[in-house]
Amino acid sequence: MQNPATYLHGISQQPLSLCDFKYVSTNEIEKVAKSLKTRGSHGYEEIPTKVIKQSISYISSPLAHICNMMLCSSTFPTRLKFAEIKPLYKKGERMDISNYRPISLLPSLSKIFEKIIFRRLMYHFDHSMILANQQFGFRNNTSTELAYYHLINKILAALNNKLLVVVFSMI
Repeated sequence: MQNPATYLHGISQQPLSLCDFKYVSTNEIEKVAKSLKTRGSHGYEEIPTKVIKQSISYISSPLAHICNMMLCSSTFPTRLKFAEIKPLYKKGERMDISNYRPISLLPSLSKIFEKIIFRRLMYHFDHSMILANQQFGFRNNTSTELAYYHLINKILAALNNKLLVVVFSMI
């Protein structure tokens, strides 16, 4: 296993490849929209995900155009960044404000655009080998269980070789 500092030093010596995002198709817009969770909640624009999903075949072409313009200009519209913050009750006394947590309700369209941009970034990161193999969060085909599995295997291999094992927790 490579030392994180050595890994970061190594990739900092190489020029990073430019992100060359491919254009978004109407099919991709439709697929992403249909993958969104259908909830009654909505952002400030008051368009529930259910409405987006029901009308996606009619609006996918203009949404693809907008998304392609965002990718070409490297901008994300400010209005799509606005979130409506609402308190969500957790447990305990309802009159105690500490028993609530804030949730951010984002515009439904921003969720579609964010998923597409996320897919493009992850593809770029994977194919440019920017992320270390030990990076498990927010990646396809990885999980916390797989991270634990790799950690346990490293520990057991070290113990089998009669090596000293020290584990630090940052929590």
